Amino acid sequence: MSWQLRAEDLPDLARGATLLGTGGGGDPYIGQKLVERVLGERTITVWDPEDVPADALVIPTAQMGAPTVMVEKIPAGTEPTLALRMLEEHLGRTAQATMPIECGGINSMIPLIVAAETGLPVVDADGMGRAFPELSMETFAVYGVHGSPLALAGERGERVIIDTGDDDRQMEWLARGVTIRLGGVGHIAEYAMTGEQVRATAVPRTLSMALALGRAIREARERHEDPFEAIAAALAPTLYSHVRELFRGKVADVERRTTEGFARGRAIIEAPEGQQMEIDFQNENLVARCGGAVVAIVPDLICVVDAETAEPITTEGLRYGQRVRVLGISTPEIMRTPEALATFGPAAFGLSEPFVPVES
Repeated sequence: MSWQLRAEDLPDLARGATLLGTGGGGDPYIGQKLVERVLGERTITVWDPEDVPADALVIPTAQMGAPTVMVEKIPAGTEPTLALRMLEEHLGRTAQATMPIECGGINSMIPLIVAAETGLPVVDADGMGRAFPELSMETFAVYGVHGSPLALAGERGERVIIDTGDDDRQMEWLARGVTIRLGGVGHIAEYAMTGEQVRATAVPRTLSMALALGRAIREARERHEDPFEAIAAALAPTLYSHVRELFRGKVADVERRTTEGFARGRAIIEAPEGQQMEIDFQNENLVARCGGAVVAIVPDLICVVDAETAEPITTEGLRYGQRVRVLGISTPEIMRTPEALATFGPAAFGLSEPFVPVES
């Protein structure tokens, strides 16, 4: 069923999206403020995937770049709609809806900016089911929809069209290079598809799931109940039904660098008894190890949250001394097929360990 998103829903949506971003995707707080500025007292129509007309043109919109850059380089706010209009002009067609490419981080908010500015509905689905660092790491691409042509807009009105046919990795490489030269952040419209293709290739109802997650955490805290139990209860009826606490301790060290358009590094979390967990990340958390043994690995979600409040913490927000818990959350089966793992499984990030489901 389709529904209306209000400005008062945005803080809960941002909190849930930060959790689903697995440490990456950029902090959605800035995106939230940009949406609030444009939306005012109006609402945004969110289409359930089943309600999208089969022949409707859906153009996803997003921000790309290193999350560490986004903390200091605030968008103008006009870039994503410009990218959408560029792609419409290039295709010679008008979009009937927009959609996130990922449900985590700031990219949960970018399509909402477009919707607030244009009146377009937003489809309650995405192409990652979390956040991933590269544009080619999409369920869209895994199941037959390609990203090109891609429209990329800069904050000073720069306009670029990239068309690599069915080579999504080449599209990512070229778009990343342009983004670096724009200062590390760009806004894009890509993966144009029909409503029928949305239903065949997207992870469904992830915006409503992010909203429900964020609301569950907030309401549990307001009732002085356990927010971690609230997370598990909110996820139980969804495609992300398994939640497991992997570790609890203090952030003992963070090594982080911005290179090649990504935020890469490692965090070390230490328990009072002396055990350690190491988390490697590339924008998002990729693998968690205890004593050298893998306890969770991409594409399953590895989420670092405040130990008391369950407030999610992004990789650029990790600081020495934070008391945290690390949660492992299972991904949907559409993200665990051999084709999906070849696109965004461990080997795609240069990791030698195989994928083992977090519930195992």
